[in-house]
Amino acid sequence: MIRDTLSVDAGDVRLAVYVSGPRDATPIVLVHGYPDSATVWEAVRAQLDARYRVIAYDVRGAGASGAPAGRSAYRLERLAADLAAVADATCGKRPFHLVGHDWGSIQSWEAVTDPAFKGRIASYTSISGPCLDHAAAELRGQTEGGSATPGETAKRSRSRPFGSSLRQMLKSWYIVFFHLPWLPEFVWRAGGARLWPLWLRLTERVRPARDPDQLRNAINGLNLYRANFIRTLRRPRARHAHAPVQFIVPLRDRYVGPELSLGLERWLGTYRRTEVDASHWVVLRDPERVAAGIAEFVEQHASGYDDTDPGAAPVTPRAAGV
Repeated sequence: MIRDTLSVDAGDVRLAVYVSGPRDATPIVLVHGYPDSATVWEAVRAQLDARYRVIAYDVRGAGASGAPAGRSAYRLERLAADLAAVADATCGKRPFHLVGHDWGSIQSWEAVTDPAFKGRIASYTSISGPCLDHAAAELRGQTEGGSATPGETAKRSRSRPFGSSLRQMLKSWYIVFFHLPWLPEFVWRAGGARLWPLWLRLTERVRPARDPDQLRNAINGLNLYRANFIRTLRRPRARHAHAPVQFIVPLRDRYVGPELSLGLERWLGTYRRTEVDASHWVVLRDPERVAAGIAEFVEQHASGYDDTDPGAAPVTPRAAGV
């Protein structure tokens, strides 16, 4: 399948966008995570672009896309504006199906919960990337109106295994490290970027092609953490999804615990959650399974949905696969 490369103006940067698949087919937009570029989706794209118009892009600061000068230019609202620019350039006014992995998922929640995108996003598939506002609200024990009542806290705690918060804090050690001054940059420059494929081979059992932009992806992408985590933790917002949501949940994820996708009905309505026996970079290790899960959800919502009911997608947890 022929792949076209576009350069899309997103205001302060230009974004490299990669499009393949039949021109009139249902569009699917794929958003990559950290420290990746859009190339992380290539194996998934190969499974989808015979039937769908598949769009992926290098997020700001990664791959062939431009990098803004300041840290604040990596805030979630700017990342959502990038998605809007890409969708405008590739989908026009047509609704599109959105898929995010890792930081691509984290940043995509901003659009999925922004009323300005209502009617544009036909469905959302999140892989290993929670909404920061939802996670921060859970950590602080908050509801829309402020603190949760004891009954609400007890109800949510029953939906999550005992000790899940502590386990997730231990998994999230790298977030604290990425907030340290100069040390993360030093580690990446001193050999971390060069050894990244080896790390994935040892921990994820995948052999990715070497990314010539790996160091650039890693250094610029630190701003994603530094511009958003502390800010959101201090003041989490009430963010309600306006599109059907499914989670593809790798049970052996060493960075994002499966509990982070539990107990979110008050934000999402009824949603679909599919557990898979996989690790964090499931998009590289098992692209066929990921593509099948995406396609199934897209077909479920291909003919539109009632956008007054974000709970149009049923919860269907399955442990064996997508």
